[in-house]
Amino acid sequence: MAFANRLRSSLPLQVLVSKVCKSDSLPAAAQRAVVCPTLTKNNKSDELSRGLFNSVASDNNKEEKAKLPLVLFGGFGKYASALYIAAVKTDSLDKVESEILDFVQSINKTPQLSQFTKDPTVPARSRVKAMAEISAQVEHSDITKNFLAVLAEHGGLNHVETIAKKFVELTMAHKGIVEVNVTSVIPLPAEEEKELKEAMQEILGQGKTVKLEQKIDPGILGGLVVEFQQQMVDMSIKTRARQMERYLQDPKHWGDLLL
Repeated sequence: MAFANRLRSSLPLQVLVSKVCKSDSLPAAAQRAVVCPTLTKNNKSDELSRGLFNSVASDNNKEEKAKLPLVLFGGFGKYASALYIAAVKTDSLDKVESEILDFVQSINKTPQLSQFTKDPTVPARSRVKAMAEISAQVEHSDITKNFLAVLAEHGGLNHVETIAKKFVELTMAHKGIVEVNVTSVIPLPAEEEKELKEAMQEILGQGKTVKLEQKIDPGILGGLVVEFQQQMVDMSIKTRARQMERYLQDPKHWGDLLL
């Protein structure tokens, strides 16, 4: 079964948060019941999950509930959301973000570590032990240490980079930073980049900071494609040409060409 599907079916968000915050607080039997719902009678895994969360997080009841600044979907979004909530509750958002990104960078720079995280034949116990040793060596915060342990236990280390990107989306939203991706044929001149950034700032309003990211794609033929907050404004010549082609292919418009 795919990793994302396993996450959706086995680990409710609140339980995942509790495991990241206090992974050692969950009894082994209870963890098995959450991770493997089929072991629970009468398909009551959701009820058990809620009960586990309530018991584990009882000492945090007086804390202000952490709210997600952005709703993410899918299994990777669930893991990123759990990490964000746990980091906010412990006032360690910046530290956790730095640690997770450093870990991803280490994977990309270290072939042996990269191979280890992607090898599905490595036993879960070995993965958990390795992550514990790495966390101890670089002095990870408890949140990061527990999070990597959860990923290792459930076979998610090979997706840590994707989860990290989702997590960064949340931290940026928390800080009011909006990433604007601009695709063009050639790099934008400094003046045009400044104008575009100012225009996006007006659209987004006060309290938001525009982070402009440029991408070069000769395939759009010209113009711009601007993407932000799950929206896209396509002003490329390629798209305009396609629109014109569809227009000309429709017989009802042929009369316009004869005028």
